[in-house]
This record gives sequence, C-alpha cells and structure tokens, in this order.
Amino acid sequence: MRAFHTHTGLVVPLDRVNVDTDQIVPKQFLKLLTKDGYGPFLFYDWRYLPGGQPNPEFPLNARRYQGASVLVTRANFGCGSSREHAPWALVDFGFRAILAPSYGDIFYSNCFQNGLLPVILGEEQVEEVFRRTLAREGYRLTVDLAAQRISDDAGLDYRFEVDPFRRECLMNGWDEIGLTLRYEDRIAAYERERRPAAPLYGGEVDAAARREAETG
Repeated sequence: MRAFHTHTGLVVPLDRVNVDTDQIVPKQFLKLLTKDGYGPFLFYDWRYLPGGQPNPEFPLNARRYQGASVLVTRANFGCGSSREHAPWALVDFGFRAILAPSYGDIFYSNCFQNGLLPVILGEEQVEEVFRRTLAREGYRLTVDLAAQRISDDAGLDYRFEVDPFRRECLMNGWDEIGLTLRYEDRIAAYERERRPAAPLYGGEVDAAARREAETG
C-alpha cells in the first residue's frame, strides 16, 4: 500500500450529500480481478450521459479540475454497501485525500486500507474549502498527515483529528497484510518450534478416529 505523509494537490468539489458506494462505482463494473483499473468507472453514472458522452455539468469533467487529487464533498460520503471497490476507484483515478464532514463507517476504514486519507472537517470548514475552490481556478491544498493539518497559500489552516493507529499505519503504508508481515520472522520461528512437537492428531477422540481410519 502506498504510504501517505504530505500531499499537495488540485481540489475538485463534489457538492452532494449521502454519496453512496454504488454511485462511486456502479455495481455493473465490479468484475475486475484486481483492485487496479476501476478509475474509468468512478462516478460513472454522473460523469457520462446515457449515450456515453461526458457530462459537461459534472465537475470531474471540467477542464479546470483535470488532474485533481483532493476531493471536497459533503456529509455521509461513502455510505451504503461495504464494497471496497469504492476506494479502489478513487485511488485508481488519482485521488489521495478526501475532505468531508462525515463518512460511511466501512468506507472510512477501507480508505485507510488502500492509501487514501479521509479527512473529517467541520461543516463550516468544508464550506470554506468549497468557497475557495470555486472562487479560484487551480486551487490547491496541502494535506499533512504528520501534522494533522490542511492548508493553502492564502492563510487557510485547519487541524483535523485521526486515530493514532490508523495514522501510523497510513504513514508507513501498512494495510492489514503489511501489519502481519512485520512479524513474519516471529511467525516463522513459532512455526519452526511448534511443528516437531505437534501431534498429527490430538486427544483420545482423534487417536481413536485415526486407528479406525487405519484399520478401515
């Protein structure tokens, strides 16, 4: 998993509440065998018109937001189903951080497992980021996970809270598998010590079952 320390990127606004995971990546596209390749399907039903042409009204299609890597949006982003494809699509599209007042619980956890930082800000702070993003083309923010702050070059400076354990894991690029592999030597040592002493079967019941199997 890609680690996150400090990121400065172009901000794109998505002024919608209760964006669920089926809107982030519609169910008809959940067919890939890996987590890569979902970016083209991000917000598909909003990004494209019924005929397949890009929707000119959707912000991700606007020229001024091309290359955006920070998404600012409204409350309860990522609600709905638990599909991990939603953060996969956001990451594959190029997003590194999301700013919102609240998130769906499972989506929030899945972001940290995939190198995507979901920042929680107050409603008024989010509103100010929206205002600055819309007022200034090319508006960029710096998201500093180590300092737990977001800032711009015009005086905005907000602190955000994040669970210390999640913060440490994201800064080191540790998902659940990565956390386990940190103890690979100790796990291997345990298995080496345990294997010679472990009986093929344990207990009287298993011993009886073994004898019955051997005698047919």
